[in-house]
Amino acid sequence: MSSKASVTAASLPAAPSVARSLAVFGEYWELTKPRLSMLSVLTAVVGYLAAKPEPHFGIIACLLLGTTSAAFGAGVLNQWLEREIDARMARTRGRPLPSGAVSPNAALLFGLALSSFGPLLLWFGVNSLSALLALATLASYLFVYTPLKRHTPWCTIVGSIPGALPPLIGSAAASGDIKPLGWILFGVLFAWQIPHFLALAWTYRRDYALGGLPMSTVVDPTGCRAARVCLLFTFALVVCSVLPVVLGLASWIYGLVALAIGGWFLLRAWQFARATEAARDLPARRLFLASLAYLPLTLAVLVIDRLLG
Repeated sequence: MSSKASVTAASLPAAPSVARSLAVFGEYWELTKPRLSMLSVLTAVVGYLAAKPEPHFGIIACLLLGTTSAAFGAGVLNQWLEREIDARMARTRGRPLPSGAVSPNAALLFGLALSSFGPLLLWFGVNSLSALLALATLASYLFVYTPLKRHTPWCTIVGSIPGALPPLIGSAAASGDIKPLGWILFGVLFAWQIPHFLALAWTYRRDYALGGLPMSTVVDPTGCRAARVCLLFTFALVVCSVLPVVLGLASWIYGLVALAIGGWFLLRAWQFARATEAARDLPARRLFLASLAYLPLTLAVLVIDRLLG
């Protein structure tokens, strides 16, 4: 009895320590914007696989780790730059920096380490072009898009450029250059981000106004401007998605699937555009959810079509 009791007592101090460690890990994990970062990694892998390279597990591992590190670093540094804005918005004031869970200096060092390691690993483990594209993604996201958010609704268009670069990183990793399909994937990602983010911007328009961010849904509170832009870019997205078939880079089976999914997405954008200001919340939510389904479905079918073709 006494032996068991002493063992149990000795193990008790470890429990709070483990809990604290997990809590700290959770705060740093949230700093990396994992969902947005994983989208970048996923599309980089799609760019790589769609190029149909010879299997090379070392390159694949370096591509995965390098793009993950660079994407995580971008997320951390973006939150470091926007910590004061985040503190003013209900949606973001609970993040690690505005809540005080992580100090600004620690976040800055963490973000710089991740942002440095990713491109370096791509340079030495993959090739120089993929590393330079990762650096271009970091620079355009942190030093162009992030500052523009404070000044102009055009930031959404500009911010879609770094968001569309990861497929080019994957394409460069596969072949050392960028093939036409890589540029098509860039176009798909660029166009997809507009309805995706503007639907979200309508839902959180009051929060963005509190943060002092002049999103189009803040500048035009009726939502008409955002809705028209969503419809335009969703149409452009459908056109981009069928270009692989037109150029002989994918089969007609992929083309039919892309048109079907794209038509559904376009319908959601049309419903958002034709709704009145008072009735836009539900169409915006449906458009956002449709965007979450559209991208993985379309990209998965394209990759499968390419690998089986």
